[in-house]
Amino acid sequence: MDTSFSQHQDTLTVITVRAASDRGRSSTGWLHSAHSFSFGSYFDLRHQGHGNLQVLNDDTVAPGQGFGNHGHRDMEIVSYMLSGALAHQDNLAQRSPADGSAPAPTPPTGILRPGDVQRMSAGWGVQHSEFNALQDQDTHFLQIWFKPLFTGIRPSYEQKHFPATDRRGRLVRIASRKGVEGSVSMNADASVWAGLFDGHETATQVLNTERLTYVHLARGMLQVNGVPLAGGDGALLDGEHQLVLSGGVQAEVLVFDLAHK
Repeated sequence: MDTSFSQHQDTLTVITVRAASDRGRSSTGWLHSAHSFSFGSYFDLRHQGHGNLQVLNDDTVAPGQGFGNHGHRDMEIVSYMLSGALAHQDNLAQRSPADGSAPAPTPPTGILRPGDVQRMSAGWGVQHSEFNALQDQDTHFLQIWFKPLFTGIRPSYEQKHFPATDRRGRLVRIASRKGVEGSVSMNADASVWAGLFDGHETATQVLNTERLTYVHLARGMLQVNGVPLAGGDGALLDGEHQLVLSGGVQAEVLVFDLAHK
């Protein structure tokens, strides 16, 4: 019996809950990660992504520490900031500018802070590094990977800020195939919404039953179609025609609309 899931169902619909405590875990001393799906040294045949959502890592990085220069290829990577400050460097600016002048001697540095969303299209290959820009506190963020629609594209980044006031009591689209509604644009057949819910705040969203829906509660407590979730829990919705979020207690949630592969 698969004890990592609990199911809530009626005659037509099923909501499958993946408890936070049953996620895979890894730690390097400076990095503590919880893996919703198989990643790195954590492997579980039951949890090999969900549709074209390949990776959902909950990462906490110690002060001043981080990921050294490393490469990615043919993956859409979205970073969603929860707390702290995440600095990144990449090699994209080392290509010569259009005016023919010499490339920048060092890669640019960007800082991600709470409310920021960054999309990296790794395409034919990119080298980058990420580290906690703070010396006195942890940095906490979600690292999310999607299978790309097209491989071998030109690598690129995009970063946008989504204020907490905009996400308060509602779902705001933060990433999508064509960057609709002001979201970052992905080379992936998927959309992601983010919201903050507390007290009597509720949100309802119509679902396409021919696609996959996944809900990840980053923190707090929240009810998904009446099913309670706690921080770190995930929920797979099957056959549901709508999503209703209610009963939030300092809840921060992501909702995914996904292709089947």
